[in-house]
Amino acid sequence: MTRAAETAPEPQVVLSARGLGKDFSGFTAVNNVNLDIHHARIHALIGPNGAGKTTVFNLLTKFLPPTRGRITLLGTDITAMKPDAVARMGLVRSFQISAVFPHLTVLENLRVALQRPAGLATQFWRPLSSLRRLDGRADELIEGLGLTPWRDIRAADLSYGRKRVLEIATTLALDPKVLLLDEPMAGMGHEDVHTVAEIIRDVARDRAVLMVEHNLSVVADICHRVTVLQRGEILAEGDYATVAADPRVRTAYMGSEA
Repeated sequence: MTRAAETAPEPQVVLSARGLGKDFSGFTAVNNVNLDIHHARIHALIGPNGAGKTTVFNLLTKFLPPTRGRITLLGTDITAMKPDAVARMGLVRSFQISAVFPHLTVLENLRVALQRPAGLATQFWRPLSSLRRLDGRADELIEGLGLTPWRDIRAADLSYGRKRVLEIATTLALDPKVLLLDEPMAGMGHEDVHTVAEIIRDVARDRAVLMVEHNLSVVADICHRVTVLQRGEILAEGDYATVAADPRVRTAYMGSEA
């Protein structure tokens, strides 16, 4: 008798929100948002301008306190926690504007990012040479993200796309369990978009990625699940083909079902 093929188990939920809401002086920016972000999956948060995507990001990463709802990270309730505490737990984000140090080299930017996990962030009395112990891990990140030719180049002299790759490298230096990327493709040319998309795909092999992104071609290509927001509420959710076929989503983006 032949055994039935076993179904692969659903990946672990590492970040979850239930009934998430945020009001600003009587205006409801986010209302009753439920999200489950899975390990080793890329989840996109999309929607027209003003849909509440960045507000949801700020709520999840505790840059804003929620008015309503509950957020859990790795099974722990983080609703009332501070941003630095959830970052230490493994929830790390990037921003729409590049946050690298422009006058430091690629290697030096990685050294700065690695100081906290190495326990050197507050040891300001140590000589600069003590940071060389971080070079091994820094070079691993540089090589892994294809930045080796620019290792000793100042961040200010990198192309915009390479700056965004460097920013991803600095977030990976914190060894995140969940990585939140806020419009990682914004302002990039086609070649850089392809490079960064492949990097994100590779990064997600051993961590969860949640990204806000307007480039729907990228979303269709690399994302396992898509949540569509409109006016602060979830309009649709599923794989890209499912949400793209939803007439409500087409109306939200195009103004009419046609």
